[in-house]
Formats: sequence, C-alpha cells, structure tokens
Amino acid sequence: MFGKEYMLESLAAISKDIIEHEEYLNHLDNVIGDGDHGTNMARFARIILQDLPDLAESEEHLGEVLRHVGMRCITEIGGSAGPLFGKFYLQAGMIEIDNLDMEEANLVAAFEEGTMGVANIGKSSEGEKTMLDALFPAVRAMQQALEEGKGFTEILQAGAEAAEEGVEYTKTIQASKGRAAYIGVRSIGHQDPGATTVWLMLQSMYRVAVARRAECE
Repeated sequence: MFGKEYMLESLAAISKDIIEHEEYLNHLDNVIGDGDHGTNMARFARIILQDLPDLAESEEHLGEVLRHVGMRCITEIGGSAGPLFGKFYLQAGMIEIDNLDMEEANLVAAFEEGTMGVANIGKSSEGEKTMLDALFPAVRAMQQALEEGKGFTEILQAGAEAAEEGVEYTKTIQASKGRAAYIGVRSIGHQDPGATTVWLMLQSMYRVAVARRAECE
C-alpha cells in the first residue's frame, strides 16, 4: 500500500485537512507564536493540490514525490514551518524503499528518517514544545506496532494516536524553541500548532489507508 498512488491520495487528504483547519491552526499559533502557522500551511497545501495531477502523470517514484513536496514546502512556506516540514518530506524521501521487503517497514523507515531530519535541522529534541513532540511518539508507536507484526493501517493508527497524545503533552510544558520560547512560562497550557499539524497529517494518512483497505475487501 505504501506506494506512489497511496501517497498522492494521502497528500490530497492532508492538504484538504490542513486547509479546513487553517483558522484553528492560526488560533493556536496566535497564542504562542506569530499567528500565521495555519495560513502558511494552507498556502502550501493549496500548492500541493495544484501539483498533484502532474505528479500523478509523471514517472517520478515515491521518493521523488516526497522530495518534490519537501522542496515546495521549503520554497513556498514562510516562517519556521517551511524548513522543518520541508526537511521532513525531503528526508523521508531519501530512504532506499526498494531495499526493504515490507511496505510497513518502508512506512516506518520514512517517518523515522523524516523525524530525524527535523531534529537535526532544528537542533531540537522531544520535550521542547515543537512538532517533534508529536513525531517522536508517533515513530516509537509505529516501530512497536511493526515489531508486533501489525498491518499497515494499524501502524498508522498507532502513530496517529501517539501523535495526539504528544499534542496533549505540549500543553503541559514550557516552550524552549521557536517563537513560543519568548513567552516563557506563559506558553504552558497551550498546545503546539506544529505538533497539531503532524497529528492532522497522520490522521489523514490513516483515513486514506482505512478507505483503501475497505475497497479491497
């Protein structure tokens, strides 16, 4: 299932979900940031929706699609979201997909690689009230589900649930990275918009996987 066709469908779902939540993400960011996270992500989402037909007709493989999305993110999104989310897609597209035997292993490897890319470029770690507080728990949950022999859809479900818990966790901690760090203890009690976007992404990918599995049954 983790191939180009699935990823294009997921990118469409992710983009539409982000656009739908644009004002909500802005509201979250307005409290602890510049208030434009939703606007920036929605602009990127609309660009990707425009790119999808050409990507579908092209001969680019999955890794190339992810790298295309990453570069578009970096060049088109303002603020810190562009480099961070762009790096996630770019790095996820770097895995040697053909060298892994299982679609599930490819999925987990891509998320792990993308997460480490974000951590490296942002010089950040878990517990600093960033998107990593959703990504790292998601990756751990997906790795555990893979080790337990769970299927593609169940792995995504585990990741989405862990990301949601990570979003809740960001409410309890003080920001030490990004714009939110400037308001210090006042950032406690508010969830991180970047982590929320990660959760939306995983939820969208999970829903697409569920729908595609239902079509095959």
